Order: sequence, then C-alpha cells, then structure tokens
Amino acid sequence: MFIQGMKAALIGVVAAFAALPALAADITVKHAQGETVLPGKPAKIVVFDLVSLDTLKTLGVTGIVGVPSGNKPDYLADFAGGKVPEAGTLFEPNFEAVAAAEPDLIIVGGRSAPKYADLAKIAPTIDMTIDAQRFLASAEDNVRTLATVFGKQTEAETLIGKLNASTAALREKAPAAGKTLFILTTGGKLSAYGAGSRFGLVHSDFNFAPADETIKPGNHGQPVSFEYILERNPDTLLVLDRDAAIGQEADGEAAAKLLDNEIVRQTEAWKNGKVVYVSGVLWYLVPGGLTSMQMVVDELVAALGKG
Repeated sequence: MFIQGMKAALIGVVAAFAALPALAADITVKHAQGETVLPGKPAKIVVFDLVSLDTLKTLGVTGIVGVPSGNKPDYLADFAGGKVPEAGTLFEPNFEAVAAAEPDLIIVGGRSAPKYADLAKIAPTIDMTIDAQRFLASAEDNVRTLATVFGKQTEAETLIGKLNASTAALREKAPAAGKTLFILTTGGKLSAYGAGSRFGLVHSDFNFAPADETIKPGNHGQPVSFEYILERNPDTLLVLDRDAAIGQEADGEAAAKLLDNEIVRQTEAWKNGKVVYVSGVLWYLVPGGLTSMQMVVDELVAALGKG
C-alpha cells in the first residue's frame, strides 16, 4: 500500500509539472547599439521609431502601448490622435509615461536613438537605426530581427520577397531617368543628397545615375542653390518637401512654389516634366519600414512610367 501510495504521489507531481506553462526562452537581439536579451516574446511594447512601428503593424504585431506624438502616415492612423497613449516625442521621451506603461520592450531608432541608454534603464531596449551605407539590406535586416522577436518570420519573408521583386523592376527602369538629383526643400532652403546619405538608396539600391557624384554624405544633406541645380542640370529631379512631411503643407505644394522660377525652369528635368515630388512622409518619417519601402518603390516605378 505504501509503495502504491508513493507511486500515486509521484504521478501526481509529474502531472502537476506537466500542466505548468513552458518557460519562455530568452531572445538575444543584436541591434545598432549592441545586444539586448529579452525574456521571451514581449507582450507590451513602446515604440519611438516610426519605421519599426510601420513594420510591426505590417507584420500584424499587437501589444503596442506607447508611441511618439507628431505627424504619421495615413496607414498608421491607428496610432495617431491619442488612439494609443503618447509617450513623448521622437526626440524627447516622456520617461514617466514610458515607465507607467510597464513595457516588456522599448524600440528606438533614428531620431530617438540618442535616448537609448536612458530608456534602457526602464525596460529592455533595442535600437533599430538603419545603416545609410547599406540602406535596403540594413532595413531588411531590421525587419527580420523584429519578425524573429515576434514569431512573424513567414510573413516577413513573403513581404520581403515582394519588395525585392519590385526593387529589381525599379533598378531596370531607373537608368532611363538619366542623371538624377535628389533634393530636400524646407523653409525656402534647398539641400542635395548623394550616395551614402539618408536618401542615398536612390543611387545605391535603386540604380538612378547621380547628377553629382561629389555630394558629401550626411543626414542633413549639402546646402545648395537654384544655380547649383541648373549647373548640374539633372534629367530627373526628385524632390522631398519636408514642410509637407511634418504636416505644414500639402504634399509638394511648398516645394513646387519654391522651384517654379526662371533658373530651375531652364533644367532638362523641368522642361521634360521630370520633376518628381516624392511622398514626404514616407521618405522623411518612415524610411525603411516594410510598408513604406514598398510604397516608395511603387511610387518611383509609377513616376518612371509616366516619364
């Protein structure tokens, strides 16, 4: 009887342990500022990087409990207007709000990256800043990183495959655009961007021939004038209207007024109707998101088709 009782007790203990939920495995995430270990898949996420917010939404990840305030593209409307608690701005987190959200993961990148160390004191934090020197590959690496964290690898690979096919088609069409210059307008000023800059993927990944190979790389571009544009005389002029990107003007409106002058009108791009006003919010606020990358490529393919 005693032995039978011991067997029954042991069976009961084994059954009790079997009924317990499996312990989540740690996830080690390599990112722009090192490595962060997560104790399993995060359930609550505060996201300061709009590029990552784009990718998480595209992959169907839920549990976002904090986002930055400010302008967002229409497809991220679910996170605008206070629908999800705001946790500060892209540049200045509200640390009290972040702590109150009790996140399992905080994501920074780009503009919010300098706050990495401070936020990491609150909860595990990763930096998804994209490497401009290898923009598309780096952006895809980040998509795969987030997909792995949240168990969305299959969805990610399907969408990356679609993006790669679209990018290949764009690369074939791009040489027909001739010499191409990418400029940003804001407050009546102009900046040009070349290879290795924040918008350098136009040349390195999309295969547009540069109208100027001497532009110094940098996040803020190289200040230029109308005379510079005429001197370089691009066949295609790609224009990002920053005022529109941050919600101050309709898309391309301020830039179109600025560039409509007797100097720029002499360029081949203007004379041939190849001044393209790209979507400011996609290029400026969410460059490298899974949805934004696809929209950017589709936008340029369409623009070349019109040409």
